[in-house]
Amino acid sequence: MFQTFDSMNDPFAGSARCAALRQDLARRKLDGFLVPRADAHQGEYVPPSDARLEWLTGFAGSAGIAVVLADEAAIFVDGRYTIQVREQVDTQVFTPMHLTECPPTQWLAKTLKPGARLGYDPTLHTISGTRRLKAACLAAGAELVAVADNAVDAVWEDRPVPPLGAVAVHADALAGEAASDKIARMGAKVGDAGADAFVLTQPDSIAWLFNIRGSDVAHTPLPLSFAILPAKGKPRLFIDGRKLSNAVRDHLVGLAEVEEPVGLVPALAEMGRAGASVMLDPDWTGDALASAVLGAGGTIREGADPITRAKAVKNDAEIAGARAAHLRDGAAYARFLAWFDRAVLDGPLDEIGVAERLEAFRAETGALREISFDSISAAGPNAAICHYRVERKSNRPIPPDSLFLIDSGGQYEDGTTDITRTLAVGSVSDEMKRHFTLVLKGHIAIATARFPVGTTGAQIDALARIDLWRAGLDFDHGTGHGVGSYLSVHEGPQRIAKTGHVALDPGMIVSNEPGYYKADSHGIRIENLELVTGPSEIDGGERPMLGFEALTLAPIDRRLMVKAMLSDEEHAWVDRYHARVLAEIGPLMDDETTEWLRAATAPL
Repeated sequence: MFQTFDSMNDPFAGSARCAALRQDLARRKLDGFLVPRADAHQGEYVPPSDARLEWLTGFAGSAGIAVVLADEAAIFVDGRYTIQVREQVDTQVFTPMHLTECPPTQWLAKTLKPGARLGYDPTLHTISGTRRLKAACLAAGAELVAVADNAVDAVWEDRPVPPLGAVAVHADALAGEAASDKIARMGAKVGDAGADAFVLTQPDSIAWLFNIRGSDVAHTPLPLSFAILPAKGKPRLFIDGRKLSNAVRDHLVGLAEVEEPVGLVPALAEMGRAGASVMLDPDWTGDALASAVLGAGGTIREGADPITRAKAVKNDAEIAGARAAHLRDGAAYARFLAWFDRAVLDGPLDEIGVAERLEAFRAETGALREISFDSISAAGPNAAICHYRVERKSNRPIPPDSLFLIDSGGQYEDGTTDITRTLAVGSVSDEMKRHFTLVLKGHIAIATARFPVGTTGAQIDALARIDLWRAGLDFDHGTGHGVGSYLSVHEGPQRIAKTGHVALDPGMIVSNEPGYYKADSHGIRIENLELVTGPSEIDGGERPMLGFEALTLAPIDRRLMVKAMLSDEEHAWVDRYHARVLAEIGPLMDDETTEWLRAATAPL
C-alpha cells in the first residue's frame, strides 16, 4: 500500500519540543524563530526529514507556519485547516491563527518587542517572503536574523535522513518533446528576459525539463534537486549522485553538467563574481540563494519560472496520456463504487478500510505507480474537515444514514488523476440532499462554462459559488487547481479561485471541485478534472470561446440529487455526462459491475 495511516504528529509532544527549541534560541541569543511548512524547494510535499512544522506542532496540513517567541507561540493556517489545526495541535502551546485574516507579518509587527531578534532559516523562506518579514520586523523595531543551521534541527534528535529516491527517465513518447528541445526552448526564454541564467528550485520544473521522474517525496514523482539553466549552453543539474543509475546518468550527462547539491551555492557565488545577471523567481526561491549571488557581486533579476507555464500547457502526447489514464482510472473507480454499495450493506466499513480497497482497485490495473495524494476518506463529521487525512487514531466507522466523502487519485506514467465523490449511505436527510444539489449546480456551471481567450480562473470562480451564495453558504478553498502530467497533482500557475489571476489556456488541466462543509455534521465535494479546450464557434455568436472537456469518468450519486432544484440544462448535463461514462468505461467492466453502472448512470 502506498498510503500509510500513521503519523509523527503528537500534540502532547508540542510543549516539550517547544521548550527545547526556546532553550536553543536562548543559547543563540534569539528572541524567536520561524518554522514554516516549506522545505528548500517550497513544494507542497516535503520529505520526513523536512517536516519540521509537523514535528514541532503536530500539524500535518500542507501549508502553514509557526512563530515561536520566548513567551508565546502561534501557528498560522488557511481556511482549509481551521478545524484540523485544533485537532492536531496543543492549543495551550500554539495559538491557532488564520493565515489570511491575520497574516504572520501583521501579527509579528504587533507582537514583537523593540530590539527583539527573530531567527529564520534563509533556505526555507522565499525572497519575497523574507522581504515581507523584514518589513514586519522593521515596523516593530525588531531584527530578522538569518541562521546558518536550522534551530529546529538542533533539537530534533531522531530526525530522519534526507531521501535518496531512485530517478527514472520519462520516455519521450509520454513527454511529447525531447529534453534537449525543451532545454533549448526554455533557455531562449531566459535570454529573452535579459538574464544570463535562471536558477530552477522547483523539482517538478526540473523533472519536466530533463524528462526524468523521481521518488523522493510521497505520491509525487519528484527528484529533489536544483538546476541552473543558462540562456545558452549546457545546464547544470545539482542532484545527489546516489539517486542515479548508470542509465539515468548517461541520459543526464548528455543534457547537463551533473553535480552534487553542495556545489550549488559556490556555483552561484562564482556567477556573482563574474558579474552575471541571474534570474530568480522571488516566490519560489530561497533567500539564501539570492544572497549567494548578491554577496559575490552579481545581479539578481526577478521573474517567474519560465517552465511553470510551459509545463502547464499539455502537448498532444500528454493530453492523450491524460485521457488514457482517466479511462483506466475511471474503470477502477467504477469497480470501487460498485463494491462500496454492496459492502456498506453487508457489514461495517471504516475510513481506512475503504481507502485501502480503493487503492487496491487502482493497483489491479497493473499501471499504478503511486497514489497522487493521501486519500481523503471521510465519514460523517470528518468530511466537514475539507482536507481531512485519516489516521489510525482518527479512523471512524461509516455510520448508517450519512454521507461519505472520498477524494483520491492515482499516478500513472501517462497521467495523474484526482477525483472526489460524495456517496449516500442509507437514507440521508433532506438538508444533505439540498446541500449536495447546490454543490452539483456549481460543478455543472464550471463544466459547461464558455469563456473568451484570456479569461482567468478568478473570473469564473463565482460560477461555482453563486447558488451556494444565494443560500447563504460558501466554501473556504479554491474551486480548482492545475494538475501535472505524471507530476504534481497540484500544479500551477493556473487555478480556479478568487486568487486565480493566470489566464486559462487550451491544454491546461484544472480540477472542478466546489464543496460545502457543515461543521460536526457532513461535508460534500464533487470533483472532476477538466481539460481546457481550444476556441470554437457558438451558434449565433460573434467570438469563438474556450471551454472544458471532462477527463474524469465516474458516476455522480443520483440518489443525492434533488431533481426539482436542477434546471432543464443542468438535468440534461447530468444525463449526457452519465451516458458518456457508461459508453466509455462500460466496455471495460465485468457483467456484475456493468449492471451496477447502468443503474448508477440511468437518466434522471
